[in-house]
Amino acid sequence: MTDRRVALINAYTALTFFTVFAGQFWRNLLGWWGFGAIALVLLGGAITLAAAKHPPLARHRVPASLLAFLVLTVASLAWSAYPAASLLGVISTLVTAVTAVIITLHRSWAHLLRSLGTALAWIIGLSFLFEIWVGLIRRAPLLPNFVDYGTGSVPKAFYWSQGLLPQFGPLDGIVGNRNLLGMIGLLGIIVFACLLSTGSVSRRWGWGWLTAAILTVTLTRSATVILCAVVVAVALGCAVWARRTDPTRRHGLYVTVGAVGVAAVTAAVLGRTALLAVLGRSDDLTGRIDIWNAVIGLAQQRPLAGWGWISYWAPWVHPFENLAVRKGVTYLQAHNAWLDLWLQLGVIGVVAFGALVVGALWRTWFAAIDRAQDAAGRPLPFTALSLAPLLLLVALLGQSLAESRLLIEGNLLLLVVIAWLSKNRQRQPDPYPVESLRTGVGTHPVHVRG
Repeated sequence: MTDRRVALINAYTALTFFTVFAGQFWRNLLGWWGFGAIALVLLGGAITLAAAKHPPLARHRVPASLLAFLVLTVASLAWSAYPAASLLGVISTLVTAVTAVIITLHRSWAHLLRSLGTALAWIIGLSFLFEIWVGLIRRAPLLPNFVDYGTGSVPKAFYWSQGLLPQFGPLDGIVGNRNLLGMIGLLGIIVFACLLSTGSVSRRWGWGWLTAAILTVTLTRSATVILCAVVVAVALGCAVWARRTDPTRRHGLYVTVGAVGVAAVTAAVLGRTALLAVLGRSDDLTGRIDIWNAVIGLAQQRPLAGWGWISYWAPWVHPFENLAVRKGVTYLQAHNAWLDLWLQLGVIGVVAFGALVVGALWRTWFAAIDRAQDAAGRPLPFTALSLAPLLLLVALLGQSLAESRLLIEGNLLLLVVIAWLSKNRQRQPDPYPVESLRTGVGTHPVHVRG
């Protein structure tokens, strides 16, 4: 593979990650037509990659749960209460999943992680520049382009940025939402730390962006992200503990972790008022409980197969136009991926998607704690790259309890990438090899700090 082709694939992969995680940036900047044009360009790139030479698909193991979920979304067109909107949702979901598979066929995990890091760095860097301009130069809140808000006052949730950098946040960044920006910061912490630990990036680059990601999480003040960070830290601690424990004696670890987990959940439920006060959130979880109740009531009308797949809710479609309204804002998600699944695909959908998630979590856990082997069967040193899929997946799952992002755009694409790679790890001597990222796709591990 030529250096030029490698550079083009790397650039395409990074732009894809940037777009799926910062889609709202393109929509706020260029409107839906502009975003659509960029999406078509990326789709063209995916088609070009699919037509190019790559490892035969027959050599890969397709996660059955992923296939079942995608088939179910298509099948839901038959019983959907809004077939035209369902068709749009199905197309969006299929394009996202297929793009994830295509880039995974052409890139190793090490290269995908590097491209993801590049995309997150751009989002974080542009977000700080954007907030500096809005807060320190413009000194006034900024609305998205190409949107008619009519007359009268505009709800705060509609603004692209509140320009609160002089007050040290909370910041919305180019994605226009502090919860989304905070999650991008958390994903950045995981990715930058792993890349820095393996020595695959310069120390200046790694430490610089790691610091920026930590600052991003701090300035967004997102309670959801803070709780996700705690869960990720616990997962990291458990994985390190398991690595240092003989495989035949890990049952004690699982019992201890399970008992502590039950105790922590019980304490959180019993002390939820105090916990929410510490996090600066109201007892109704910023309106989420009302939204959840509305979604549950609607889901109970079609509990088995749901109302039909729609992905991101369409505001012009019944029953979503007035399903989740708070302070003059119509929200287009259930603020819980699992309730959203129940609403759209019923219990069948929850089981299918749950199988995809549980399977990926199971495989990434053992990939993180068990030593990989080379072609000769010799154990290889642990590296941070084998931890990254687990930690990223845990972060996405934590967010899925308060946001529905796991079903769309960047979170769905990253889930499919992780599920696919973890499913195929059994056929590789080293599931997440540390490679020289300067040449080709690379297949030979190099000795670096793990």
